[in-house]
Amino acid sequence: MNLAGKGCIVTGGFGALGAAVVQRLRAAGATVAAIDRAPKLQWDAVGFGGVDLADPEAARAAIDSAVTLLGGLYGLVNAAGAFRWETLADGDVATWDLLYSVNLKTAVCASKAALPHLMANGGGRIVNIGAGAATKAAAGMGAYAASKAGVAKLTEALSEEMKASGITVNAVLPSIIDTPANRADMPKADFSKWVKPEAIAELIAFLLSDAAADITGALIPISGRV
Repeated sequence: MNLAGKGCIVTGGFGALGAAVVQRLRAAGATVAAIDRAPKLQWDAVGFGGVDLADPEAARAAIDSAVTLLGGLYGLVNAAGAFRWETLADGDVATWDLLYSVNLKTAVCASKAALPHLMANGGGRIVNIGAGAATKAAAGMGAYAASKAGVAKLTEALSEEMKASGITVNAVLPSIIDTPANRADMPKADFSKWVKPEAIAELIAFLLSDAAADITGALIPISGRV
C-alpha cells in the first residue's frame, strides 16, 4: 500500500493496536499523528497525550492541532478503546457509561472534528475499530458488545452521510487481539489463535489506500482462528 504524503490521525495511538497502526502507516509513507488519553510517549512521531477524546472540544482542539502539523488530513483511524468483562447481575452500571464513552463517543467526537478537514481535502478515509463481539455477545460482555455495536451503526450511518463527499467510512471487527494486556488476563489461552495487531494494521492500511476507494460502510471481521 502506498500512502506517501497522506496525513493520517490515529486515536488511541499509544496503545498496542494503535501503535501498530501508526508504524504500518508510516511504513507506507503516510505522515501520522497519534492522539491518546495516556501521557505523550517519547518517540519519533507526532503525538498528543492527555486528550479526552470523548470531550467534543478537546477532540476538536487535538484534531485541529494535528492537522496543522500534518499539513492536511486524509485518513482518521479511531482505535481508542477499552474492555471490561462484567456480568449485569454482579457488575456496575457505570461500566456501561465508561465503555460507551471510550469505545463509541471517542469515535463520534473524533470523526465529527475530522470531517471539515476531510471535506476540505476533497475526500478521505475513516476506519473505526469495532469488534466481532458486537455481532454475538457472550456472558459478561454486554457493555462492551453494546458499545461496539454502536461503532458498527456509526460506521454504517456515517458512510451513507458521506458518500457524496468522497469520504469512505469502514470498520474492522477483531476477535481477541494478541496484546500483553490480553495475555495477562488470559494466561492459559492459546495465543496463536488470536489476531495480531500487525494483521489488523495491514487491513487498516488497505482500507486507507486507493485500492479501497469503492469500499464504504463495510464491517470487516478479522478473527484469527478464534
